[in-house]
Amino acid sequence: MAPMAIDARIIVQPKKDTLGLPAPTKARLEKAGIDLSNGYPYRPAAPLYLDDAYKIRGTNWDHHDAGARAKKSNPSKSNLLNAASKVTHLTSHIGTEIEGLQLKDLNDQQRDELALLIAERSVVFFRDQDISPQQQRTLGDHYGVVEVHPQAPHVPGVEGTTVIWPALQATERKADFRNPGGASRWHTDLVHELQPAGITHLHNDTVPTIGGDTLWASGYSAYEKLSPEFRKIIDGRKAVYCSAHTYLERCNENAGPKHILREHPLVRVHPATGCKSLFVNRAMTRSIVGLDKAESDVILNYLYDVYEKNVDIQVRFKWTPRTSALWDNRITIHNASWDYEGSEPRHGTRVTSLAERPLFEANAPTRRQALGLAGPED
Repeated sequence: MAPMAIDARIIVQPKKDTLGLPAPTKARLEKAGIDLSNGYPYRPAAPLYLDDAYKIRGTNWDHHDAGARAKKSNPSKSNLLNAASKVTHLTSHIGTEIEGLQLKDLNDQQRDELALLIAERSVVFFRDQDISPQQQRTLGDHYGVVEVHPQAPHVPGVEGTTVIWPALQATERKADFRNPGGASRWHTDLVHELQPAGITHLHNDTVPTIGGDTLWASGYSAYEKLSPEFRKIIDGRKAVYCSAHTYLERCNENAGPKHILREHPLVRVHPATGCKSLFVNRAMTRSIVGLDKAESDVILNYLYDVYEKNVDIQVRFKWTPRTSALWDNRITIHNASWDYEGSEPRHGTRVTSLAERPLFEANAPTRRQALGLAGPED
């Protein structure tokens, strides 16, 4: 589903970038046949007005979840796991690394089984990947409608393959030790969408030798950290979620920049596992619908703390060049450490597949209940 066309008279004209590409990045892009003659990355002409931004993906579509397909056809995931040379669970609750497979070579059944594994383990890592931006986009298409961002820079000629390049971001927003750059805060991608992000695939072709780790936390486990009585307070409630980017109101440009706002459940159920997950993040969850601000703030800040501060429900991953991470935004938050402070280059390409409209099901189990791990206090 491509973004709707926007009147060329009411867009923000993109600027031209002049940063030099890291050598491994340039080699990867040239091998893939990416045209770099007009500069890199490609910047879209962004919509200026809020109503245009709302129209880009303003209607529902049917999402057919790949993980749910695998759950029905082959819940053992044997086609994927038996083809790997090694499978390592990095922590008890979140994170798995697979060796001996190339993502570009997976067949459709293995892609479905990978989606189920991601739904179960939240984030899955593959090192030493030889994958082009085009192949990354093709894999994303398998998992849902690929998000084509109206403002984010992307690989020339490969819409929906967003460029993640902290040095480029630093040209727009100055970063330092006290105010880190990149994505150095806990967040979930694209929660403002009518149908928010499902699986995101980030491939980093260039990484610093020290630092630059990324952390993920499990939404299943964060929800399970709450007492059963507290869960009753948030079950079925909705919150307001905002976009990272801002736009102007057409009828009142002087009112200042405005975010896209959407309402979604605080607790959602994953279609593949059928389990409840906490769906909040400090960066982009504004308020709980129906509560006063003071009430909403107290509850949300507590939920953020549960999600962010319980290290036993997190995984911290050390990148190496040519590594891919695939995670499910429906059941995680993540945070990219900027401890290397821009001292070395880092560059990646990201494809995000949008999923279903978030749903809450009162009778759905927690993950621990579904696995038979829940005790009397759970």
